[in-house]
Amino acid sequence: MLSMLNKYIYPSQRQAIQAFSFLDFSFRFLFLLVLPIFFFSNINAQIAVGAEKMNEYLPLLKNKKVSLVVNQTSMVKGSHLVDTLLKRKVKLINIFAPEHGFRGDHSAGEKVKSGIDATTKLQIISLYGKNKKPTEAQLAKCDVVIFDIQDVGARFYTYISTLHYVMEACSESHKMLIILDRPNPNGYYVDGPILDTAYRSFVGMHPVPIVHGLTIGEYAQMINGERWLKDSLQCKLQIVKCDRYTHDQLYRLPIKPSPNLPTSEAIFLYPSLCLFEGTNVSLGRGTYKPFECLGKPGNSIGDYNFIPMNMPGIAEKPPFQDTICRGFLLSEYANNFMYFDMKINLYWLIELYKVENDKSTFFNLFFDKLAGTSKLRKQIVEGKSEEDIRQSWQEGLQKYNQIRKKYLLYRDFTGKPWIYE
Repeated sequence: MLSMLNKYIYPSQRQAIQAFSFLDFSFRFLFLLVLPIFFFSNINAQIAVGAEKMNEYLPLLKNKKVSLVVNQTSMVKGSHLVDTLLKRKVKLINIFAPEHGFRGDHSAGEKVKSGIDATTKLQIISLYGKNKKPTEAQLAKCDVVIFDIQDVGARFYTYISTLHYVMEACSESHKMLIILDRPNPNGYYVDGPILDTAYRSFVGMHPVPIVHGLTIGEYAQMINGERWLKDSLQCKLQIVKCDRYTHDQLYRLPIKPSPNLPTSEAIFLYPSLCLFEGTNVSLGRGTYKPFECLGKPGNSIGDYNFIPMNMPGIAEKPPFQDTICRGFLLSEYANNFMYFDMKINLYWLIELYKVENDKSTFFNLFFDKLAGTSKLRKQIVEGKSEEDIRQSWQEGLQKYNQIRKKYLLYRDFTGKPWIYE
């Protein structure tokens, strides 16, 4: 099993494999299979997310009218936050829904409509599409806003862009914003190029690396502290922290944060593979392994075949629909090695570009927005090695890490996986 991966990984991954070489092969297989399940299940059981600490935020809601920014991840011990607050007689005014909708059943880029929720009868206001920012009128009847959405720790995941606009709207309307914090499943490292603000968009609004290493609460503090809101506005924040969480820990999400991140493997691979959205390569949308595989028709490397299909609410008309794609299945790599590397993996991006027949069609206009710079694309075209590319990030990452330290709410990562301690 492990030896099969050697063709597709770098020396750092091979060193991780060799570390187990003193063990019998069958025992190594069992060790790698069972150990992550054992550790991850125990980690999740220990952590209390902000939404569970009701003694801290319910007093702030007494006699208040409340707006919510929530989706399907906003759970409190098996009950949705909306239901939890309604049972406690909190006066809810409306619900703001990010990309993928209140129920998380809209595919990427799909229009999220406003309307009335059939179950709660509350007004749902979309914050994806033309209306990315709550208007003054939409906030007029509320006294306080609660933000409780699970993020995955990558700059191009749009929930942090929604956070920015909600903070800006709250500051303009003089509303308190309560953030119920949740762990960052990719919060154990920081990596990637820093966004050049010339490439600012909804998939990258701030000068941070692709993997920013912050929870939603920490990120909100950075937005405030670095004065990234319009006109240097400041949002009145109240952050309800997680208990027993640190950035050393690896956290598996109990609920998929969006339709195409259904597994922890997909979430771990997401910072590396989402860049392929800016290429002519499929990353598995329209399959049962989105963000766990990649490939394209006619590709000459890799030994995994898949056929994207139209999946309403998950992948509408995916690239290469109904066509055989050849490439790589990366689920095993994600589970067994990605956490130990603590970095974005550029191997597949570089290698698939190398074997591309018509290199002029490999990248599309979206790539530079996802990368946050044109430099990465140019480096790959020029044939730069991963080592050279990564070296070009270091000065920016060093400066960012100094800024990041000011806003941490939890113990930072030590620079090595916690299970080695």
